[in-house]
Amino acid sequence: MLAGHRLVVVSNRLPAVIRQDEDRWEVAPGSGGLVTALEPVVRANSGVWTGWPGCGGEAPVEALLDQFGERRGYRLIPVPLDGKDVDGFYHGFSNETLWPLFHDLLGHCQFRSSTWQDYQRVNSRFAEVMSRQVGDNDLVWVHDYQLILVGAELRRLGCRNNLGFFLHIPFPSPDLLRRLPWKEPLLRGLLEYNLIGFQTLRDRRNFVNSVNLLDDVQIIARKRYHTLLQYRDRVVRAGNFPISIDVADFERRARAKEVDEAAWFLHENLRGRQLILGIDRLDYTKGLQQRFLAFERALEICPEMRGRSSLLQIVVPSRTLVPEYQRHKELLDREVGRINSRFAESGWVPIHYQYRSLDSVQLLAHYRASEIALITPLRDGMNLVAKEYCACSIDNNGVLILSEFAGAADQMGTDALLVNPYDVDGTAEAICKAFHMPLEERQQRMRRLRQDLRRNDVHRWVGRFLQDLVAAGRVS
Repeated sequence: MLAGHRLVVVSNRLPAVIRQDEDRWEVAPGSGGLVTALEPVVRANSGVWTGWPGCGGEAPVEALLDQFGERRGYRLIPVPLDGKDVDGFYHGFSNETLWPLFHDLLGHCQFRSSTWQDYQRVNSRFAEVMSRQVGDNDLVWVHDYQLILVGAELRRLGCRNNLGFFLHIPFPSPDLLRRLPWKEPLLRGLLEYNLIGFQTLRDRRNFVNSVNLLDDVQIIARKRYHTLLQYRDRVVRAGNFPISIDVADFERRARAKEVDEAAWFLHENLRGRQLILGIDRLDYTKGLQQRFLAFERALEICPEMRGRSSLLQIVVPSRTLVPEYQRHKELLDREVGRINSRFAESGWVPIHYQYRSLDSVQLLAHYRASEIALITPLRDGMNLVAKEYCACSIDNNGVLILSEFAGAADQMGTDALLVNPYDVDGTAEAICKAFHMPLEERQQRMRRLRQDLRRNDVHRWVGRFLQDLVAAGRVS
């Protein structure tokens, strides 16, 4: 795949978690789809992973990461950040400006020049740390919206390597991007990469249409999976690469005895009803308030669901110290209380709402036990929960209700029930349809969803991106 190249991965956080247990510091493997996808490739060629270790200078970071790297077979290089960096770069520009803007939620955006300067400074620091590690033949792969300018900073430091960038969240339309006071340096920062990857064709088109407004960018060719752009003296390739999951691993773990027992226990406690599952991080982009209103409406128009279905909504704590997120949680708490007080009967509660994380066994058990998954973000780059749910539906009897504004809808829309999360009545009708769907139709739909997932798993995603990154270097 890499033809003699070493892979250097750059992400906001390292694939390791450093924590203190009483008076001892420990390091453990990180979790998440990106770690699962990239670690085998980085390990296979003794590569490098650069990122913030998630802690300050009080921990013996370098020694812990050296030990971790020796066990895992690759090097981890920390980028130190202090509290001001985290506040301005991460909580500030990344999550108060880029996150809502890229998710089409302009009303949540804050445009502050101070946090833009923090963002530039931290991206420059990432590049400076990396520049000391990158060899002549290395491939560099930078990840996500926090680090858009790293490529430009590397070029400024003289780096001539193949640089790839993948955006895990959506890319906004040109009209929306125009609101950003610093749109041009951000776009020009992206154009310093050889290959820019997006989740969907729509995201790629939004980017191409945005940079096409710059005087020194010309579209050379539009192809099925990528667009070639002439920028100054280089050719830049922009492509769409929908990320996925390790399907075989999810299927294997979903069949484990402890998961089977946990799924049985979960459904036994809620016997005689269909379980509708929602699992989301606490975030205003996830459409949780609209979801609760749609479920309430479904109980109104489909009264036979009362007592025979329950919504299990898991909300994973996120950004708990940010006032806007605290207010959002309070709003959700009130909505759940109101709906439950309206419809609850003896022995039945419509919404089982839990504000917590699930361990691996409980997560897989919830996937397996639920007849319906209700995944309705207002906007999402991909949404891997939809894919995890399908991979774990090993009995092929689940129904996926999916927002048309999730990137996953492009791949899964034929056999999922697509909804507009802003359309409360339409989403309620989809819930009723899923509740009444015959077993044969459920199984046919889920079987096709799972077959497509197996063909397009996370390993294929990695292979496609790296193959194109090597090719993009030849073109340039």
